[in-house]
Amino acid sequence: MKPILSSLLLWCRIIRPQTLFASLIPVFVGAFAVSVNGFPFSYVVCFVTACCALSLQVLSNLINDYYDFLRGSDAAGRVGYKRALAEGEVTVAAMRVACLAAASVACLLGSFLIYVGGWVILCIGVSALFFAWLYTATSYSLSYLGIADIFVFLYYGVIASCGTSYLLLLPDTAFPAMYAVLRDSFCLGGVCGLISVCVLMINNIRDADTDKQAGKKTLPVRFGKPFALALMFAVICLMPFFAYLALGLSPSLLVFLPCFLIWLTMLKAEGATFNKCLLFTGMTNLLFFLLCLLSI
Repeated sequence: MKPILSSLLLWCRIIRPQTLFASLIPVFVGAFAVSVNGFPFSYVVCFVTACCALSLQVLSNLINDYYDFLRGSDAAGRVGYKRALAEGEVTVAAMRVACLAAASVACLLGSFLIYVGGWVILCIGVSALFFAWLYTATSYSLSYLGIADIFVFLYYGVIASCGTSYLLLLPDTAFPAMYAVLRDSFCLGGVCGLISVCVLMINNIRDADTDKQAGKKTLPVRFGKPFALALMFAVICLMPFFAYLALGLSPSLLVFLPCFLIWLTMLKAEGATFNKCLLFTGMTNLLFFLLCLLSI
């Protein structure tokens, strides 16, 4: 029993549960945009959408670990969270099986969503799978070219939220009403996407030195840490703007404060402090959703 429990706890750590709010909350705010505009929706479809989003992020995390290990970007004793492959805790073959399992679950759940939402959801699902693979898997990987931030904003933000809202709206919803919902969903999802961009920036600032050695040309590697910190501040300033467009003057604007405090911490952060910043920034997604609920 003990080895089984240890194995489960190990794989729980490998999928990075502290990051999963990034995929879950955009689904929630997409459903919130539908509800706040007065439309009923299927809780079953919402639940399956959330599970599918989680499986896609788990797949992305596993692929990232797998290819970063093969490229030498992750090594034992790294400053960031431990990587199981680099630490020798799992085999390459086991990681391949895990990737296949996550992809299978995503495809199975996605098939149901495609049945509900049609070709639009098919395009979102196929592109999400493609970019999960492209993130680190090729010589032109997004994370190695310094352009991953754009795709994080899209797929952990506006595409996830608007895709959810589209799925949950009734098929005969008139265009003006659908436009209003998707507009709010885009803005709220935009905040989620910006939070996830901050998570990626913190990760890249922390790993700038080792990424440079591995040929990973993230923004801090290309332009330096001061530029990355300045860009992160600009991203944080956009959060209340997007929140205002959706909910006006409301508690949702307060999402700026914890992110700004984390940014101040980042100015002098060293070593394990970066990991704390990552954790709290990821949890800001959940805080934002709670602020949205208080804004009704």
